[in-house]
Amino acid sequence: MQVLSIRLLFLILCGTLVTGCAVTKPTVSRLDPIPRLAVISAFDAELEKLRSAAKITGTEVINGRTHYLGTLEGHDVVLLLSGYSMVNAAMTTQALFDHFAVKGVVFSGIAGGVNPDLQVGDVTVAAQWGNYQESHFGRESVSGFDPGRAPAEFKNYGMMFPRSSSVPVLGAVPDKLEKRFWFPVDPEALKTATRLAGSVKLSRCTPAGDCLEKEPRLIVGGNGVSGPTFVDNGAYRQWAWETFRADALDMETAAVAHVAYVNRIPYIAFRSLSDLAGGGVGKNEGKIFGKLAANNSAAVVIEYLKLSKE
Repeated sequence: MQVLSIRLLFLILCGTLVTGCAVTKPTVSRLDPIPRLAVISAFDAELEKLRSAAKITGTEVINGRTHYLGTLEGHDVVLLLSGYSMVNAAMTTQALFDHFAVKGVVFSGIAGGVNPDLQVGDVTVAAQWGNYQESHFGRESVSGFDPGRAPAEFKNYGMMFPRSSSVPVLGAVPDKLEKRFWFPVDPEALKTATRLAGSVKLSRCTPAGDCLEKEPRLIVGGNGVSGPTFVDNGAYRQWAWETFRADALDMETAAVAHVAYVNRIPYIAFRSLSDLAGGGVGKNEGKIFGKLAANNSAAVVIEYLKLSKE
């Protein structure tokens, strides 16, 4: 009888401990106390030039992603890959903020060109980014597609009606939400990027001898949009231009912008056009000019970091 009581007490205590462990969230620990500027790219070819220009002093791995700690153009930095598309970018960015003292985010990479006045190789620095594929799929009717109770915030593309994302209201009571489509970049960072216009030498030709028709340009301001879809369709590109007046579209920046907004961390994104998202003649240009575009973006980021240190 005494043995049974001891066993019963043991089970009760174990149950209490297990329950406690299940509901207690472990404390997230900072891996490095130094306030750092985070430099992010989606995939390795985009980050390669920036990583080679940095002085790497250490690495940390979080959720399978290597975070490179060091200095770049006088800034303490942490460099990393977000991974492809929106979910990876959001997950990686939040983990970054949880484990490092991030004072700002700089995203560098390639994108599809939407603005018909821009060409492959140009580097865009949008003033704001939105998730344009957050959508309500309307019901088909005899008169077209019906968005139902959801108000049509933007011009639809067939059954797809873009809408804003839900985000917490900063400074309000917990769980109070607002609808937000555009996430502005840091105004001071944008001002610094504006000072670079006309002063950064951008590549026109690949090592293989493939050259762009015109010298690439740096375009500061305007809009950018992101969604979990690689776009190589002229009609959809035209709709994105008419609806959002976007200079570029990609698969990560708006997710990073959303997470940065909620965490109150400033960000800016540099996106060089690797292709025209289906608007060019012939096959997609990305295979030929993707690396050139990635290096053009990195070149602008390096000059931006030099200027922002002054």
